[in-house]
Amino acid sequence: MSSPGRILVIRLSSIGDIILTTPVLRRLATRFPGARIDYCTKPTFLSLLQHSGLRGRLYSTEQLPEGPYDLVLDLQNNIRSRRITRSLKVSRIIRYHKQNWKKLLLVQLKLNLFRKDESVVDRYQAGLAGYGIGDDGKGCELTPSSDDRERALAVLGEAGTKTLAVCFGAKHMTKRYPPRDFAAIIEQLHSRLSIRVLLLGGSEDSPFAREIMDGLSPEAASSTMDLSGSCSLMQTAALLERCNAVLTNDTGLMHMASAFHHKLFVIFGSSVREFGFLPYQVESQLFEVEGLRCRPCSHIGRQSCPKGHFRCMRDIPQTAIVAALLDELSP
Repeated sequence: MSSPGRILVIRLSSIGDIILTTPVLRRLATRFPGARIDYCTKPTFLSLLQHSGLRGRLYSTEQLPEGPYDLVLDLQNNIRSRRITRSLKVSRIIRYHKQNWKKLLLVQLKLNLFRKDESVVDRYQAGLAGYGIGDDGKGCELTPSSDDRERALAVLGEAGTKTLAVCFGAKHMTKRYPPRDFAAIIEQLHSRLSIRVLLLGGSEDSPFAREIMDGLSPEAASSTMDLSGSCSLMQTAALLERCNAVLTNDTGLMHMASAFHHKLFVIFGSSVREFGFLPYQVESQLFEVEGLRCRPCSHIGRQSCPKGHFRCMRDIPQTAIVAALLDELSP
């Protein structure tokens, strides 16, 4: 199989999915050191790759690539990405196989046909095996700009007090650990440790941040910073880079944090590891309710618990999370 000279990678959304393409980009660049590698995504997410060292050009859905390309790797594989590839002169197209039928069987019949702990990254690059591209043992990558890092330094100050990032949001309700439980965890940590806590998320997460802050004592609130909605994507990345540990729901910021190789403490509600979205090649500890017959109820999450009890989150004990964080953050 001849080596491609011009490659286009397409992943249009979202934060975590795009970050999970970075190992594939690195491996393509290593395997084909002379190739130009372009990338196409939505304008909202361009900043995730602007300082990545990509050997090519970043395109958006508002300014589409023109080609020609020797190889297009379509990691979105939907109507919009197919429309993009149809507009190009391309020698070969490899599309990400989403395995939706396996997801359907797992959700509806609880029949698991996924390979154990296979990551979405492995599925992204499955079609590249013929090019000799395999696992390089390295995880995801993000590179904040110097301006983003300076802002993080201005917010946090010089190193000293240990910092815990709490990524408390998620698009779907069944992926969100209850804000009052996050508040209780922060309160217990504050009573035992001298740490700083950052609440990180987008503007859509701010109402949940306020719930967390409202649940804290004045003492715990004084060492907790609500930064939700006040930072760009890469400013958030720069803050995560300076943290000592991260407590997170199954959200895009979880994958963002994984790029900096801190230990992640991950809470899965309706999510399950079989979907392939555990933090990639970074130390993590997972908190979940195993053996719950209604789990998973969806492969993307729901806006309410279909059973009404929300046990997949409510039955995760705060004490287990607190104990793990104390072990990690204690002097």
